[in-house]
Amino acid sequence: MKRGQKRGDDAEEGPGAPELCKRLRQDDSEDGAVDWRQLPEEILLQIFQYLPLLDRAFASQVCRGWNQTFHTPELWRCFEFELNQPASSYLKATHPDLIKQIIKRHSNHLQYVSFKVDSSTESAEAACDILSQLVNCSLKTLGLISTARPSFMELPKVRLTHTLSHTHTHTHTVEFSVSQVQSHQNHLLSSSPQSHFISALTVVFVNSKSLLSLKIDDTPVDDPSLKVLVANNSDTLKLLKMSSCPHVSPAGILCVADQCHGLRELALNYHLLSDELLLALSSERHVHLEHLRIDVVSENPGQQFHSIKKSSWDAMVRHSPKFNLVMYFFLYENEFGPFFGDEVPVTHLYFGRSVSKEVLGRVGLTCPRLVELVVCANGLRPLDEELIRIAERCRQLSAIGLGECEVSCSAFVEFVKMCGGRLTQLSIMEEVLVPDSKYGPDDIHWEVSKHLGRVWFPDMMPTW
Repeated sequence: MKRGQKRGDDAEEGPGAPELCKRLRQDDSEDGAVDWRQLPEEILLQIFQYLPLLDRAFASQVCRGWNQTFHTPELWRCFEFELNQPASSYLKATHPDLIKQIIKRHSNHLQYVSFKVDSSTESAEAACDILSQLVNCSLKTLGLISTARPSFMELPKVRLTHTLSHTHTHTHTVEFSVSQVQSHQNHLLSSSPQSHFISALTVVFVNSKSLLSLKIDDTPVDDPSLKVLVANNSDTLKLLKMSSCPHVSPAGILCVADQCHGLRELALNYHLLSDELLLALSSERHVHLEHLRIDVVSENPGQQFHSIKKSSWDAMVRHSPKFNLVMYFFLYENEFGPFFGDEVPVTHLYFGRSVSKEVLGRVGLTCPRLVELVVCANGLRPLDEELIRIAERCRQLSAIGLGECEVSCSAFVEFVKMCGGRLTQLSIMEEVLVPDSKYGPDDIHWEVSKHLGRVWFPDMMPTW
């Protein structure tokens, strides 16, 4: 008996597998070739999921069975539309014919959709056209990824009623959804012009009913459209990321927090953060928030910022004691007045612009939950005392990065000694460390490595 036949008789490889393997091996022994057309559809489906879209399309031309697998709904649940103009972008783009095929044959299968859009108005228009045609699908995630700042703000105005009536011609479900929303937002269905983006996004909100994740940075989304989102997806929405959306007010985001009790992650600009929002997220009916990301960005020097009460932060910590508060600061030095005066439950803190020695000193006093600290620039005044204070007060600190700063070698060694092995990430440019009478650049890595319990070297600046 041949070896291949014996293995086929004895092996137990799941339902139907022994007979299939025997048949493939017999074909292989007879003419030296395997008939790949006989692969089970579930195995072929797994292979197709790992292929790039273009290769998958080529493979679909092999035979009728492979073409049928190519159009299996499971392969079209997740898709990223890449919209770039060849004249202004070197990035690849999803072919228009493929987009038409997806809308025609697979729009009702789409569940996890993202758009990668360049900065051209044409690409933004194309994204809105696609969104407005997704009337038969029930999206779970929607993301707009910008390779550069997209031009959604510059899109022309359209009549929202026209867009909604257009969707009515595709599906009866839209008529029901619009009538449901009308009782909450009659002004949305008025004849006032709305941006093309808002009208297209409203189509998605009305039809989805089960959105879990929404990422719409740098868009003209507004309060009325958020109300439509809430009216149709309040039971399912868990993640909302909408930084740099100038038409959304604190009242609009408060409406989301009041109604979407399942929110786990929220990312906003600081101007949308308020005491009322924190108290709403801390109510008993609300689930425990896991991540709150706040971008504190100054558009013009001297910009004024409001302050948040310590009692509001305390309520948030009591309700969600393990939540992560991530704050990105892009401020000028004279704009930090409202920040770090009282205790703040920040866990991850990033300074993208130069931050003063005084502000970093306040961080050590007011941020006891700090886990990660990144300082891109500080100036020419050593941060010895500030680092030691942070090591003393921030007992959960496990990651730190220092860019254009100055710290004496002795103070840095003392900082690492106080933090010990809990420092899992230590990224310090070599130029940051100032030699002193005790340590120099050639031997500091030995001392630091000893206290960390692993080999460590400072980062080197590339010399190309």
